[in-house]
Amino acid sequence: MTIDTWAERRVAALPRGVGSATAVFAERALNAEIWDVAGTRYIDFAAGIAVLNVGHRQPDVMAAVERQLAHFTHTAFQVVPYPSYVRLAERLNALAPVEGAAKSILFTTGAEATENAVKIARVATGRHAVIAFAGGFHGRTLFASALTGKVTPYKLGFSPPGAGIYHLPFPRAYADVSVDATLRALDLLLSATVASSEIAAIIIEPIQGEGGFHVAPEELLIALRSFCDTHGCLLIADEVQTGFARTGKMFAVEHSGVKPDLIAMAKALGGGFPLSAVVGRADVMDAVAPGGLGGTYGGSPVGCAAALAVLDVIERDDLVGEANRIGDRIRTRLARLANNASGRLIANIRGAGAMIGFDVVPPDGGAPPADLAKALCARALERGLVLLTCGTKSEAIRLLPPLTISEATLDEGLDRLEEALATVGATLSAQNRAC
Repeated sequence: MTIDTWAERRVAALPRGVGSATAVFAERALNAEIWDVAGTRYIDFAAGIAVLNVGHRQPDVMAAVERQLAHFTHTAFQVVPYPSYVRLAERLNALAPVEGAAKSILFTTGAEATENAVKIARVATGRHAVIAFAGGFHGRTLFASALTGKVTPYKLGFSPPGAGIYHLPFPRAYADVSVDATLRALDLLLSATVASSEIAAIIIEPIQGEGGFHVAPEELLIALRSFCDTHGCLLIADEVQTGFARTGKMFAVEHSGVKPDLIAMAKALGGGFPLSAVVGRADVMDAVAPGGLGGTYGGSPVGCAAALAVLDVIERDDLVGEANRIGDRIRTRLARLANNASGRLIANIRGAGAMIGFDVVPPDGGAPPADLAKALCARALERGLVLLTCGTKSEAIRLLPPLTISEATLDEGLDRLEEALATVGATLSAQNRAC
């Protein structure tokens, strides 16, 4: 069946509210490569939105899942618990950069993780207000979308429950938003809108994902930690996209040395199988009464088996080190490209480890035309490279190759990116001449 046929069936069967970044349909995948139903090969610089840090169909993960399938697929942990859930919680507790003893609870999606982190914080503090950040992304469920700091498409028309949720500007040096400006906004919020005694938690991505791959300055994270300690509220790190070696640390918040009280995890934890977690200080996690947390599919035994294998692979194959090596190679190539004719669209290279982003700007430095970054993704896809945009106006490109990608495949993908940049640049030049 052709891609066009599948596209027609998709339109007929699915609501338009669910979008897809590409118009191809996957047939099979392995490590950092995908083949579509027409047999076309693509290099994957998206990794399922940072889910496949260990690559597509990692052999140890697949073997662990197959072993679990031979035993059972579901009991509901709240009905009949199983050892793999406990083993995974123990592993996460040992890894989590929180102060003192930690405890973990497992869920299915990133939105479940962020929402449950807030639920735990509200019970532990006896307060209701939550501070988040403009440009942040914390999920698509109703409350998680209220936490999210971007209207289109995540809030548009849904009227999310915003009571008790407040947003601060996220620092971006090249956009003239400083840490001082953010902290002044916090002071204004406390004097004009909500008392510090009402704040249960501050939730922040150490590196914004959907918001544009902007890195939270160490100075900001230290200030937020101090604020929470002073005012008795909790600091939540949303590590859904940044976790599990992606940024050159097991968790991105570790770059700052700051220890959050709660951490929301998902995506790469399950290695392609739906799984999420909230890990936090044991005293905070124990605040909720029995039965107050959970979910029918939370901590799926199949997902737990996959996650235990993922953690083994990360440790055995030094994927933390691989993330740094991959990131260095990408940054070097992007910096070189930005200084030649084919890369003049590249600006504001940023990120950490193998979580790298850059803005797509016109060569003359003017305002970016609408959908310029999306045009670059389209040209890259024509050359067999899967890319994703990000940013509050979809103005940026994010590079998220699997941490298991070979050097040769990484370079091949960067070559295709360079070709796509050259094509978009030539099209812009031709349009300018025509004007």
